Amino acid sequence: MLTETRGTIVMNALFDGYIPYQGEIPQRPTGALIADRLGLTTTYSLNGLQERGILFVGPGVEVYEGMIVGEHSRDNDLDVNVVREKKMTNMRASSADEAIRLVPVKALNLEQAIEFIAEDEMVEVTPKSLRLRKKILQQNRRPKRWEKGQQAG
Repeated sequence: MLTETRGTIVMNALFDGYIPYQGEIPQRPTGALIADRLGLTTTYSLNGLQERGILFVGPGVEVYEGMIVGEHSRDNDLDVNVVREKKMTNMRASSADEAIRLVPVKALNLEQAIEFIAEDEMVEVTPKSLRLRKKILQQNRRPKRWEKGQQAG
């Protein structure tokens, strides 16, 4: 609400009472884009990922395996390479070297980050940054979202 009104909202509340249990609080219906290796993000790799979801990091950001770099547009988690660099060749095409334009990243504050995370994710708070990550960093050790549902059922 504060973000939408740019800090100009005034709200008041009056406690009216308790209501019966309304059920589980719904989780986000989308998955996460997860970095699959250590390194600095590149504009080239982020440009290819823009269509897969909303990015939380821009170019030149230090990432590590298991760090959440965006919100996937589908309901599954996707491990992505955000440190891939463009291969340099001697031949240049006139249209190939056009400037890449990235959609502005969605910077999350602490409250938005806590609201965003799923059961298997964590918010990492340091003096210099706020990062989202998986509880289990290694891709091959992480259970898939659909596997958890099959085990419970």
